[in-house]
Amino acid sequence: MMGAEPPRNLTFGMLDALGKAIVVGRYDDIRFPTEAELADEHQVSRSVTREAVKMLTAKGLLTAKPRKGTSVQPASAWNLFDPDVLRWLLERKFSLELLRQFSELRIAIEPAAAALAARWAGAEAVGALRAGYRRMEAAETGADDPLDADIAFHVAVLEASANPFYTQFRDVVETALRTSIHFTNRFKGRTASLPAHYDVLAAIEARDAEAAQAAMHEIITDVMTLVAEAERRDRQ
Repeated sequence: MMGAEPPRNLTFGMLDALGKAIVVGRYDDIRFPTEAELADEHQVSRSVTREAVKMLTAKGLLTAKPRKGTSVQPASAWNLFDPDVLRWLLERKFSLELLRQFSELRIAIEPAAAALAARWAGAEAVGALRAGYRRMEAAETGADDPLDADIAFHVAVLEASANPFYTQFRDVVETALRTSIHFTNRFKGRTASLPAHYDVLAAIEARDAEAAQAAMHEIITDVMTLVAEAERRDRQ
């Protein structure tokens, strides 16, 4: 039946507005509005509001209980692997702590993925990895976007692991890279190291799992060192 479902553009607009408001703490000390109140405030239908609230509940930001209504969940309950939640967190405010936490997760995942890629990557996966590296080379001359090229390389490593669980971390890795690259550019005026990334590629191509793991570990350790230095300066 036509009109039975809320317009998707309105629903996602409401989702984005409410998600940002929750993450920045707008509802920390006040009651979360009812569907009717939200619909009136944002000038949308109840069906649009209801769908957006359902989506936020699925992301762990809201919870609904009988006779208590809808309330905001603590940050510990949020689905931090959801790309929308990650984006809202980053839009809230740049945080060295959040960047450090991203890097701590990356260093536990990406070196292991690189080692698996050295063992199991097929020809197509290795080709995607080479393509990502070529994009990084092109970015050095202004022929490609440095951030997108770097992300393409790291995502290719995850996918080359031939392990679907590692591939599922692509959104987290992409978000972490967008944050860390802006940070390193801001504090060091530099982009990703081509030689360091080539070491990862060469080790995977050589089927040297130990070298691939060490090379990727070094890339992320470099970022963590910069973060630690910045945190020390902030404490002084």
